[in-house]
Amino acid sequence: MLPATGEPFANRQNQLKSRKSQKTYERRIITRSQCRASQSFFEGLPSEVFDLILDYLTVVDISIFSMASKAISNCIVSHVSTLSWKNKIVLWKFHLCSSAKDELSAFSHYRSLGLLFKRCTLLLPTKDRLKFMSSRLSQVTCFTLDQCTSTSGCLGFACYGTLLQTLIAGWDELECHRVFNFLCEITNLTRKIETAVTSKPGSSPHLEQQIRCFCRSVLLDPWQSRQDSLFWLTCILKPWPMVSQARLLFILYGPLQSDGKVGWQEVCGGAVAQCRLWDLAKAITLLYGKADAKEWTSDTVLGIVDEMAVLPAPWYLENMARLLILCGNNICYSVLASRAINGRLFDISQLFVFIILVSEKDGYCMSWSVKMMQQLCNVFPGASDKWLFLQSMENMLSEVSMEMYELIMSGNRNENQETFQNLCSLLNACAHFHTEILYMFLKQS
Repeated sequence: MLPATGEPFANRQNQLKSRKSQKTYERRIITRSQCRASQSFFEGLPSEVFDLILDYLTVVDISIFSMASKAISNCIVSHVSTLSWKNKIVLWKFHLCSSAKDELSAFSHYRSLGLLFKRCTLLLPTKDRLKFMSSRLSQVTCFTLDQCTSTSGCLGFACYGTLLQTLIAGWDELECHRVFNFLCEITNLTRKIETAVTSKPGSSPHLEQQIRCFCRSVLLDPWQSRQDSLFWLTCILKPWPMVSQARLLFILYGPLQSDGKVGWQEVCGGAVAQCRLWDLAKAITLLYGKADAKEWTSDTVLGIVDEMAVLPAPWYLENMARLLILCGNNICYSVLASRAINGRLFDISQLFVFIILVSEKDGYCMSWSVKMMQQLCNVFPGASDKWLFLQSMENMLSEVSMEMYELIMSGNRNENQETFQNLCSLLNACAHFHTEILYMFLKQS
């Protein structure tokens, strides 16, 4: 026998070590291949059993489950693509939501649905995610323009907006621009807006209602942030010229008639309540608040206001005065100052008289009107120009008062009851306005 310390024995030990390492390496290769070929418990289930499990989960639970793995996400995508799931989960009786509890339930459901679509399409590009959403909602008639039978009393667009807001929350502006373009493409929104803003105001009331409901409920109202609301409003308005922007802004935010139609004639024929002009004032303020941005300048916003004031005919001055007061001090002053610079004394005087009247009727402090008059006086360069402005305004107060009185005397008292009340309010407004002026001068003396 060879000694244990001999060279052949050492070689044999090295050979054994080499074989052991090869076997270990081979086992590792087999283990990795087995891992690649193996399936999870849920992936190995028949699709019918997997669908039964998902039927026991809520929409939110399914959305969380979809993030477990890519394979499970694919299985869930297949599940939510079935017709039975669409009929059970997506379709909703939007016209039967009569109570506030039903409305909250509908909004909560579609918020959860938006979360599901968001999570199970995380790995897809933006365009494919939007196509996925559209294909699952294509059978819902209340989500489509021209197909809903009850536009005014339907929650369809509002639920669609809730779903869309949840889906795209956190997306950057470039992706949101793609969302807007995608929606315009599948709804033909651009063509519908073009028809509405180029035709005579009020000639297509149903189309105007559809545009208003879709844009407000889907794109504008769901967002709480002013920056988000401004982004979507800019997307809607920016492609059009100024005249069309004024028309479209009135379609979106103008007062409505009792039958839900846009109240084009109401702003021209008589006084409109403050609450019905509030949405329009907020929209103008939203645009003007970002007048330093490249999309909107102060001149552009004021130009839109001027264009709107003659649509479809010159507004009743009390409505214009009320809108300017609701828009705030900056916009009201800018509109009046631009007319003062252009030498339109008659227009300023007439409008300012109704600003005084609205301040009295709506309960605003008359000192605000006096301060506004002081600011306007500073626009005029010389003392003579300021005197002409004050004289023109006082003459206009007398003229408007006499016109109201003559209208009352020439007509039926019952028919002119509103005019009589306006005259009383104007006389009170004049008294309070001049009292504030005298008080101001007494404080300075």
